[in-house]
Amino acid sequence: MRKVLIVGAGQSGLQLALTLLDHDYDVTVMSARTPEEIREGRVMSTQGMFHNALQHERNHGLNLWEEETIPFEGLGVSVAAPDGSRVLDWVARLDHYGMSIDQRVKMAGWLELFEERGGQLVIHGVTTADLDKLARMYDLTVIAAGKGELVQLFDRDPRRSPYSAPQRALSLAYTHGVERRPEHPEFAAVRFNIIPGVGELFMIPCFTTSGNCDILFFEGVPGGPLDVFGDRPTPAETLRRILELMRTYVPWEYERSRHAELTDQGGTLAGGYPPVVRQPVGELPSGGVVLGMADVVVANDPITGQGSNNASHCAQLYLEQIVARGDRPFDRTWMSTTFERYWDYAQHVTRWTNTMLAPPPPHVLEIIGAAGQFPEVARRFANGFADPTDYQHWFFEPDRAAEYLRRVGTSVTT
Repeated sequence: MRKVLIVGAGQSGLQLALTLLDHDYDVTVMSARTPEEIREGRVMSTQGMFHNALQHERNHGLNLWEEETIPFEGLGVSVAAPDGSRVLDWVARLDHYGMSIDQRVKMAGWLELFEERGGQLVIHGVTTADLDKLARMYDLTVIAAGKGELVQLFDRDPRRSPYSAPQRALSLAYTHGVERRPEHPEFAAVRFNIIPGVGELFMIPCFTTSGNCDILFFEGVPGGPLDVFGDRPTPAETLRRILELMRTYVPWEYERSRHAELTDQGGTLAGGYPPVVRQPVGELPSGGVVLGMADVVVANDPITGQGSNNASHCAQLYLEQIVARGDRPFDRTWMSTTFERYWDYAQHVTRWTNTMLAPPPPHVLEIIGAAGQFPEVARRFANGFADPTDYQHWFFEPDRAAEYLRRVGTSVTT
C-alpha cells in the first residue's frame, strides 16, 4: 500500500485525501488545527462553488451539507453610476445551481470524515525542517497549505505571474438578516456589483455554522475608498464599515442588508494577497521533492470566485494522476507533468481573473452591456463560472467577442 502525506486541511488537501482512501492508499493528513478549533475559529474565505466542482464532491460522497444549504440558482451583474444609481442590472439563471459552504463547516466535517474512513490525522504545525524528515517516510508528499513557511519551497513563476502585489483590498462579513433581491425573490443568486474605479461588491448566499446566511464581500482597489480595514477593526466595526460603504456605493444592496447582523464573532475577515503562479515542485534541504497543489501553486484573486473550484479540480486531477502512476516513483518529472495537466485548466481561470482585475477593455464592456440586452450572452457569461475554459472561445479576444455578439444579435433579429 502506497503512503501519501498531505500537509494542509483545506478544500484541495482534504478532497484529495478522502478520495485517495477510496483507492486504498495509506493517507496521512497534517493539520495545524483540530476540527473543533476550525469550527470555532474565524472564517477563512469566501467560496462559491459551481456545478462542475460540486459534482466531484457528489461523485465521492462528500456533499454532506447539500440538503441543508440554500443553493444559488443565478448570477447577476450590476454596474454603479457615480450618483448611486445603476447603469446596468441583469441576472441570468445558471444551468445547474451552485452552493457556498463555510470552510469552517466543511473542513471540520471532512477532517472528522477522514478519520472515520480510516485516514491518519496528525494535529501539528509543520516547518521545512519537519518536512525534510517526514517526507522520507512517504512515497509522495503533497503540500496543500497555501499560507505559511512551506509556500516558500515553491518559487514564483514570473512567466505566469504578471502581478507582484495585491490587486484588491479584501473585506467580508458573514451575516444573517439579508433579504432576497426584489428583482428575483423566487430564487437566490450571487450578485456581482461593479463600482468603476473603486472596486466590487459580491453578495453570496452561504451555509455557515449557524445555518444559511449571506456573505457581504468587498474587493477594493488598493488605496481607494474601500481600502479602509488596515487598522484591523473589531468584527462589529468591520460590519458597520461594510454597510456604510454599501450605502454609499451600492445603495440598492444596502437596502436589503440594512438589518444584517454578524453570524458570529468569527464572521469577518480583511486583508489581501498578490495573485501568483508558482513552480509546482519544492526541493527540501536533503534533496527530496514535494508537490504543491491548488492555491500553493496557483493563487488567483477571488474576483472570479474560483478558489474552491480550482482546488476541487486540482484534487480530482491529482487523484487521477496518482492512481494512474501505479507503483512507479513520484519523481520530479511526474510532478511537473501532473501540474502542467492541471495548468491546462487553471490557465484559463488565471487569464480570466487577471482580465477582470484590470481596467476593462472596450470589448469586455460591450459584453457586459450586451448581457443586459440578450439573455443568451448573460447566460453564457454566468455559466462560465462553472466552466471558465469557455471564455477562451468568446471573451478574451476583441475579434472573437465581436463575432460572437454579431451572431447573437443576428439570431435575435432574424
